[in-house]
Amino acid sequence: MFAAHSSEFVYRTKGKGTYEITGRVSEVVRASNVQTGLVNVFVRHTSASLVLFENADPTARQDLERFFAQLVPEDAKYFSHTLEGPDDMPSHIRMALTRTSESIPVAFGQLQLGTWQGLFLYEHRDQGSDRSIVVTILGN
Repeated sequence: MFAAHSSEFVYRTKGKGTYEITGRVSEVVRASNVQTGLVNVFVRHTSASLVLFENADPTARQDLERFFAQLVPEDAKYFSHTLEGPDDMPSHIRMALTRTSESIPVAFGQLQLGTWQGLFLYEHRDQGSDRSIVVTILGN
């Protein structure tokens, strides 16, 4: 029988960086009792995003964060949207270059991630924030 389940949780960040949320999403999938289907994870913000990324070696995430700091620098003189500080517009651009949602297959009631994959909330602002994450599971 087809089922749809939706849940939301809040994750408090401590500022710029990647925060693994694989476990939290896995808990929601287990609670849904969906055995086979698809989970969609969506972050409800314009200055944070989601990434499926290497979760075995933290230096891979550090490299990603340094890359984005160079790709979209906060001291660019051409930004005019700086109402909330120098990280305001760079945060929006970094979000636009990544994703606000990810879809992951579910089989046997578990996320079907690769061996070294994890799902991360990617905070683009200097200051920590409460980030709302919506998890929707479809399947049977």
